[in-house]
Amino acid sequence: MTRDDIQTVHDDIAYIRNLAHEGRHAPLLAGRFLVAAAVVFGAANIGQWALLTGVIDAGRWAPVWLWIGAGLVFGAVLAVLTGRMKGKPGYQSAGNRAVGAAWTAVGYGIFATWLGLMAWGLNSGDWSAMTAMPVVVFVAYGSAWIISGTMTKTRWMTLTGLGSYVGAVAMGWFAGDMAMYLVFAGMIFAVAFVPGLILMRQEPSEIV
Repeated sequence: MTRDDIQTVHDDIAYIRNLAHEGRHAPLLAGRFLVAAAVVFGAANIGQWALLTGVIDAGRWAPVWLWIGAGLVFGAVLAVLTGRMKGKPGYQSAGNRAVGAAWTAVGYGIFATWLGLMAWGLNSGDWSAMTAMPVVVFVAYGSAWIISGTMTKTRWMTLTGLGSYVGAVAMGWFAGDMAMYLVFAGMIFAVAFVPGLILMRQEPSEIV
């Protein structure tokens, strides 16, 4: 093996090491999704509170259409944000793929649960089971945050996950009380909006 060949091997090894280093330290790109979820569903919960307490009088089916609309809005925002994230530095890193998979599973799980409870309500006429939905949401958020914290070895994410579990208990405590929707809005601000902003600030300036 010639000296040039040896140098080429060293260069290749250095290049691979740099890629591995960048992958380990790639910023998480989930911040925008969390902020969007907090804004859309936080607003939807405030709207639900206004409808159910009579602050807004919009008819019997207004709450159903409110949540369908919120889901459609979030789906559209999600599609736009996902398209913009592709090709960004760190998008294909192991950390982003793992954390992205965790939050994607959470999103599908929450959506499937909501559809199941909607089917129950439409079939039976009993919508009381929907009061369990906020508990499900914060349990799912807590699990996703703890997975994210474990994957990235980031303590504040794990603590946010534990805070989400506390939120799930709070949702159970306020179940059946109209204040539950306002508490939900406050909790999702704490465990999605604020952490989402933190993640966005940690991104390199060229992708913020």
